[in-house]
Amino acid sequence: MLPPTVRRLFPWILRAWWAALPFTAGPALAHALGGAAVPVRTVASVGLWVGWAAGLAATLIPHPVSLTALRVLAPAATVAAVAAAIGEHASVLAVAWTAVATAFVLAPDTGMVCVNGPAYPNERRFALRAPGPLLVGPIELAWAVAVGGTVSGPLLLAGKHWVAGGLAAGIGLPLAWLLLRSLHQLSRRWVVFVPAGLVLVDPIGLVDSVLLRRQQVRGLHPARTDSRALDLTQRAPGLALEVVLTAEVDVVLVRPGHRRGEATKARGLLFTPTLPGAVLDEARARRLG
Repeated sequence: MLPPTVRRLFPWILRAWWAALPFTAGPALAHALGGAAVPVRTVASVGLWVGWAAGLAATLIPHPVSLTALRVLAPAATVAAVAAAIGEHASVLAVAWTAVATAFVLAPDTGMVCVNGPAYPNERRFALRAPGPLLVGPIELAWAVAVGGTVSGPLLLAGKHWVAGGLAAGIGLPLAWLLLRSLHQLSRRWVVFVPAGLVLVDPIGLVDSVLLRRQQVRGLHPARTDSRALDLTQRAPGLALEVVLTAEVDVVLVRPGHRRGEATKARGLLFTPTLPGAVLDEARARRLG
């Protein structure tokens, strides 16, 4: 977790860094497109400007949708800069600047800013880490297909590859939309402190959000290795926290292929936030558990 002073300035640093992309990475990308046909160059240039503008808007409007947009666009900018460097238009500044931008948007503090954008004043949200099994291939593959499906059709059509372009656009764009919706689910997972207590929100693992009322929470602390609490971490890396309850609560787990899910009861829950220390500090400040 960043120091308090840096944390307050972090959104402004991210905005300024993203706003400078046309001056740091733009020249390298423009040189890389210089040898392309005019229609292809035009479509690619418009796409780059649209992506930059969308990313800048996402830095200005904190929201879970903005978080998803940034985490799709920033790696795409890095890949574009690396591709330009491989194509004899190397620019250390472009690669480094886009790589740092990607590191910024993947940082937990960016998630904190975005998920708390639409929160009520008396709420405090803390994002959950992505499930471990999704981090070792599925997320990266979904991102690559979504980005490739978005850009391949227009570029092929601009190059007058009518059949390939039509197929790429007809298949790639709907597929990209579905994958982006799936990736957005990762931006809608958090634990939120409310005046009534604590709420776990996880559309990937839970059919319904779980409200833990203040009087139900006995304690909140780092999870023990021998804990018997219901594991909602989904094998996410990082420090898991355990919330201990005074009585059993109903939890409905997602079952792939089943709408109703799997109902169970638990006297404790395990979850893995991106900033566990900040979660514990918030619990102490609210005298929860």
